[in-house]
Amino acid sequence: MKAYLPLAFIALAACGPEPAGQPVMRTEIGSGKAEVIGKAEPAAAEPKQASACTTVTFEEAALTHCVANPAQHTISMVLGPEGGAPYRSMSKLAEAIGDDAAAVAFAMNGGMFDGEGKPIGYYVENGERLKELSLTDGSGNFHMKPNGVFYGSNGKWHIRTSDDFYRNVGDRPQFGTQSGPMLLIDGKLHPEITEDGPSRTIRNGVGVDQQGRAHFVISQGPVSFGKLARYFRDVLKTSNALYLDGAVSSLWDPASGRTDSLAPIGPLILVTNQGKAAQ
Repeated sequence: MKAYLPLAFIALAACGPEPAGQPVMRTEIGSGKAEVIGKAEPAAAEPKQASACTTVTFEEAALTHCVANPAQHTISMVLGPEGGAPYRSMSKLAEAIGDDAAAVAFAMNGGMFDGEGKPIGYYVENGERLKELSLTDGSGNFHMKPNGVFYGSNGKWHIRTSDDFYRNVGDRPQFGTQSGPMLLIDGKLHPEITEDGPSRTIRNGVGVDQQGRAHFVISQGPVSFGKLARYFRDVLKTSNALYLDGAVSSLWDPASGRTDSLAPIGPLILVTNQGKAAQ
């Protein structure tokens, strides 16, 4: 049975392939610079399209950095098939999309969720709001204020704190997901995040740069909040960045054959290639 796909996923326009061979990069502590040290080996047979994801090293931590460019990509939120339960995994999303996987640049989990995999904060899929903005207090990463919202419409992507979103965003976006905590706020680390604190786990986050590109980063091993936040600040130069999840953080990158499967997840951020519409 075919998966429900957002309308934005079906109506797309063309883009050319990127050069093959993604560079591996390394940065020294405090440098804010990345150095090319080699090329990543393909994870499977030669891909049909170039991957949007790159392997990098930041202060001895291996990260995967995926870029969504509004001139080349469309971003949508996906929870599950229309009228069905959440997918809860990248493999089930890939299975549901099936032959349409050629249109997928990558997917990453994004947004806090309950025991059924449903969002606990603001969530908009294909212009339909399925969950209202949450401004409540509580425990856990989501309530480590300020938290924030990643959202967008028509190739304009943004990250705001939840309070800022509540005060200033009146129109419903095409997609939106609330998570927390914020990693960066106007170029500064979240007030409760230290440079490299003791908490370590696999983590992922998203930031939007001045050119409007969305940078998705997932660690390949345990990292601190601070190290992930500083990569967005010092290397990617994003003013605002949002923590998406930890421990269960997962990536689907069809071009490299990577499909993470760590634990059940919730909302999924789907990045599709313009000009490769589903059949």
